[in-house]
Amino acid sequence: MREVALSLFVFFLVKCVNSIFSPPTREHFKSCLSTNHSNSIFENPNILTKHTSDSQTYTSFSESLSKNSSFLSLNFTSLKPILIAKPKSEPEIKKLILCSKKLGLQVRTLSGGHDYEGLSYLSQSPFIIIDLVNLRSIKINLTEETAWIKSGATLGELYYKIAKTSKIHGFPGGVCPSVGVGGLFSGGGYGIIMRKHGLASDNVVDARLIDAKGKIHDRKSMGEDLFWALRGGGAASFGVVLSWKVKLVRVPEKVTCFTSQHAMGPNRSKLVHRWQYIGPHLDDDLFIRVFINNNQQQGSQKRVRTTFQGMFLGGIEKLIPLMNEKFPELGLRSQDCKEMSWIEANLFFIGKFGQPLEIMLDRDQRYENLYFKAKSDYVQKPLQENVFEEIFKRFLEEDAPSMSFDPLGGKINEVLEEESPYPHREGNLYSVQYTVRWKVNEMEEMKKHVRWIRLLYDYMTPYVSGSPRGAYLNYRDLDLGMNKGIKMSFEDAKKWGEMYFKGNFKRLGLVKGKIDPNNFFKSEQSIPPLF
Repeated sequence: MREVALSLFVFFLVKCVNSIFSPPTREHFKSCLSTNHSNSIFENPNILTKHTSDSQTYTSFSESLSKNSSFLSLNFTSLKPILIAKPKSEPEIKKLILCSKKLGLQVRTLSGGHDYEGLSYLSQSPFIIIDLVNLRSIKINLTEETAWIKSGATLGELYYKIAKTSKIHGFPGGVCPSVGVGGLFSGGGYGIIMRKHGLASDNVVDARLIDAKGKIHDRKSMGEDLFWALRGGGAASFGVVLSWKVKLVRVPEKVTCFTSQHAMGPNRSKLVHRWQYIGPHLDDDLFIRVFINNNQQQGSQKRVRTTFQGMFLGGIEKLIPLMNEKFPELGLRSQDCKEMSWIEANLFFIGKFGQPLEIMLDRDQRYENLYFKAKSDYVQKPLQENVFEEIFKRFLEEDAPSMSFDPLGGKINEVLEEESPYPHREGNLYSVQYTVRWKVNEMEEMKKHVRWIRLLYDYMTPYVSGSPRGAYLNYRDLDLGMNKGIKMSFEDAKKWGEMYFKGNFKRLGLVKGKIDPNNFFKSEQSIPPLF
């Protein structure tokens, strides 16, 4: 009898423990919404999408969003979401947040789906996804020269709306049209006119955010500290940004773009080496970035190719004399250049010049190589030619590597380091993005390519910024460190936090401690609260 009683006790104890620690289900979520709120959220049958543990739907969903979904398995194993919600109104978002909080679920907010490490739709803890795809209206006010943009909109949708409204206005965001504005604005935002007009985040003038209590704030009610944090500090650490107000910038009706390619040869490293002394110091109207990649035709030998891609806010007749004066080594000619509108320049930079502008509205951009790993750096002193020679040598060892150099300077340097969470301002010549791609989703294949990029990153250590080494938040990199568990301390997070934000990381932690002291909005690389 004693053994039977003990067995029954253990059975009920295990059952009780399992019930306590089993994650909430979609039915629990529906019950919460029905009990504590109206049922209006269920009027749209697509508002909640179930993903069971054996469903293939979420795998397809996550891979369609991320070009990097497989790499995450090297860092952590993600659960599938309890549900994906596609709200159509701000009250619905409030309900989703409050029920997630009550049930102990994390929230991932999805804008465009280009998060390099997938933290907008992957998690180690039970979670839901709030997909803002239905909240993407854009209202332009040409009198004020501003626009209110809901966070689910993409850059392509924003640019298209601006172009259809005005021929002399633009916005300094990136060139990839399917990137969501919510993520780009909150992390900084590079673009081809950033040397003239600053980062995307530098041009945000207001925002609407919903916090962990379900309260909605604008710039006035949230205060300047939180508004400061949203513009480059990673908004997902503080709440869900519902919409952004940005100032539009003036652009000429005619701009000029060019591409100058150089295959392996004796002048290959000399041109890139020379660019370092020119690109960051050119007239603010001129932007020239550099790409290095491995150009391998089927059945041929690998060849390293360097590409200079530029955009000038003006016509060819002004660009050529300027280039002859500042960068004659490139040998740019009039026939190498094309004049176009500002929005067409964005298509030019992604290789789609001449296609209809409506391509900017395509939210589902496809890439030949699905999987990739990226890393970032900042260069403060020009690299020696032998460094580029070593880079080119290493590129011959890999199948699909690339590096891009974006010149800084100009308007970016006019903002003080502490004025914005994005700190990589004066003193930095250019940013570096390393990328490696592969097609086969297998662990050994993945490890091989990731090992290559990590070794290249290690090799570059003496030649890039240090104390701390810089990194760009919008090129998210979990190699730098992760929050481990709910009790992650601020000190533990400083290593990667200061790489992204330098001395601004402490202020971000203090803002987090005020707006979200219980750390409801958290991820594997979010700002921990500091008190």
